[in-house]
Amino acid sequence: MDDLYEVYAIRYGHHDRNAAANFIGGDPHDGPMPLDYFVWAIVGKSRTFVFDTGFDAKVADRRQRNLLRPVGEGLKMIGIDPDKVEDVIISHMHFDHAGNHELFPKARYHVQDVEMAYCTGRCMCHNYLRHPFDYEDVASMIGKLYAGRVTFHDGVSEVAPNLTVHRVGGHSKGLQVIRVKTRRGFVVLGSDASHFYANFEQNRPFPVLESATDMLDGYATMKKLASTPNHIVPGHDPLVLARYPAALAGVNDIVRLDLDPIPGAP
Repeated sequence: MDDLYEVYAIRYGHHDRNAAANFIGGDPHDGPMPLDYFVWAIVGKSRTFVFDTGFDAKVADRRQRNLLRPVGEGLKMIGIDPDKVEDVIISHMHFDHAGNHELFPKARYHVQDVEMAYCTGRCMCHNYLRHPFDYEDVASMIGKLYAGRVTFHDGVSEVAPNLTVHRVGGHSKGLQVIRVKTRRGFVVLGSDASHFYANFEQNRPFPVLESATDMLDGYATMKKLASTPNHIVPGHDPLVLARYPAALAGVNDIVRLDLDPIPGAP
């Protein structure tokens, strides 16, 4: 039987900013263009995967971000007990994707080789490249490594049937996206390969990056991996919540990505 997955985007945070901060070279229409912060859940018949782990209240305060709901609480709302999660896939090691270190005590973490080499190597001598990382996140991942709880991937890997990871780099050197088969076809969870729909739709890179070439090539890779461009889900765009059906009645910030987008949504 074909393995299909339900896929959820769970918002946990928010940050107000203008459009000029979201594109290299700014934006001629510099109005509000805030970031939403998400983690994602991929639920199969026999296995559940969490994609990225977000940040906690301490980091939100230090980074001046709004924590709207703790990540663990959002997962529990859709029936996922963090204590029982066995697989966590980390897109990259930036502070908003690799925190909440003790939230998944039984999980094995899936990380790209290049990303761990990058965030523990000489590139971190440069403050510009080091700024999106938190020492505590990197140290925690090293602790998990020495506890036998990390699986490394090199480029493209099948994590489970119809669920693969693909290193694209760009925003961070070892950033990986997920390709997952759903009832509507192959969905690509882009995380920070593209913060907004506008980044990959208009080929306009986000300004926090390790390689502009890899970021632009990553847009093309996602389009090849997804069933259609409408199957690509960016990592921080509030439009995701407007375009997809709510997963829970009365909850407007947890949506189903395995269902068709809402007709006529912005």
